[in-house]
Amino acid sequence: MELFTYMEEYDYEQVVFCQDKNSGLKAIISIHDTTLGPALGGTRMWTYESEEDAVIDSLRLAKGMTYKNAAAGLNLGGGKTVIIGDPKKDKNPEMFRAFGRYIQGLNGRYITAEDVGTTVLDMDTIYMETDYVTGISPEFGSSGNPSPATAYGCYLGMKASAKEAFGSDSLEGKVVTVQGVGNVAYTMCKHLHEEGAKLIVTDIHKESVQRAVNDFGAQAIDPNDIYDVDCDIYAPCALGATINDETIPRIKAKVIAGSANNQLAEPRHGKILHEKGIVYAPDYVINSGGVINVADELNGYNRDRAFKQIETIYDSLTKIYDISKRDDVGAHEAADRMAEERIDSVRKSRSTFLQNEHSIISRKSR
Repeated sequence: MELFTYMEEYDYEQVVFCQDKNSGLKAIISIHDTTLGPALGGTRMWTYESEEDAVIDSLRLAKGMTYKNAAAGLNLGGGKTVIIGDPKKDKNPEMFRAFGRYIQGLNGRYITAEDVGTTVLDMDTIYMETDYVTGISPEFGSSGNPSPATAYGCYLGMKASAKEAFGSDSLEGKVVTVQGVGNVAYTMCKHLHEEGAKLIVTDIHKESVQRAVNDFGAQAIDPNDIYDVDCDIYAPCALGATINDETIPRIKAKVIAGSANNQLAEPRHGKILHEKGIVYAPDYVINSGGVINVADELNGYNRDRAFKQIETIYDSLTKIYDISKRDDVGAHEAADRMAEERIDSVRKSRSTFLQNEHSIISRKSR
């Protein structure tokens, strides 16, 4: 790929290739934008078909983090790392220590965290070489498992979306279909159950479904039938791209709000939802509780403070729905505009400040 052409087109700042022969480390750190602050984004370990696929994935994910952090109101930019390898077979402590040294070399421009294929233990190993890592063990002052934070944000985001669709943010009596009942979705279901929502759940893992049935009185349904349920809210909490040409005609919900990443198969599907009058909570906004939580570690973790910040997800979605109506665009596009407006505002303020400083220096030098 013509890397510099791609970076210029989508305004990336930096790509770092990291190699350590002894440990087998092959990593790519992509930094998209640091206008709002240092780039924060997790480290993903995956078996890519080619090195080019790995580069593209790191770039795509880094840009996504720019928008996610901006929309969450964080003073952080967007970055992401991918490590090429099988996380079940290729991991070793030396790999993550070597990677930690590369992060340290960036001197704070990039801060990492766990992601697909990496764990808290891996972050602890990175922490041996650098302070620029979050999501480490609680013994080191970390927030621990981010699932409760993500779930709480999704629950609040669902309430904001319900208010937009139904005129009230109460979820009592609302029928919510939940696709995927992993750690985040299970905790989200707990919040919904406590408010009196009626849950219909599905998952490819039967034990996950049974746990929700036992604990929350949920109704189980076959994974293939989840889109056809007559419900108020559809919560995609498993794989991405479940909102597509095949599923949209089947979805009967007035609201789509869940924790899954990359829910839209293509951006045009967000436009279709808007045209159909379905309220869609953009995934990188509603599921940002986890990154808000780990970002608080940078100030010395305080749970109350972090969860107070997570509550702003409600307000962010309300603003997004206002932009969507104002500009007659899908919520996914409105979310992008909100993030871009925040970044542009800071960029313009910084440019004005620098121009004023230059003007003062020029006058003094005369």
